[in-house]
Amino acid sequence: MALQLKDKDAYQRLNYLYQAAHCVLSQNPENVELARFYCFTQRTIARRLVLRQDPSVKRTLCKKCCSLLIPGVTASTRQRRKNSRTRFTVVQCLSCGQSKTFLNDPDHCLWVDQPEAQLEQQKQPDPGPSVKKQPKDTKPDVSSKPSAAQSTAST
Repeated sequence: MALQLKDKDAYQRLNYLYQAAHCVLSQNPENVELARFYCFTQRTIARRLVLRQDPSVKRTLCKKCCSLLIPGVTASTRQRRKNSRTRFTVVQCLSCGQSKTFLNDPDHCLWVDQPEAQLEQQKQPDPGPSVKKQPKDTKPDVSSKPSAAQSTAST
């Protein structure tokens, strides 16, 4: 994939902050405030630059307190069943009590993972009738006298 990202530096910064939050919690699980600061900074940058984050990253961040949700450390994870077929995963933040519910369906595919969502796969729209086309008969007006820019370039 040789796709050039518009805000590559910003995405690298977001990635660094996310990894720093994970690293802080892995070294000392009681250092939740520093990890929360990193996640809050990450969220602020993403909002300011209007950047979309991957769903796997958004699922591990608490919307209410910006805490990193790691099962057993900063969050509790439970499996719930609505009926005999539908299962859900409920992740509850231990800091603020906010809970997230995710569908637990192996056949479910996120929009981001579908081929239609990829920018490379989409067709570019036609320019339409608003673009003016020049007639084929007319030629641009070319004078025999060189311009000042051409004469200085040749010397």
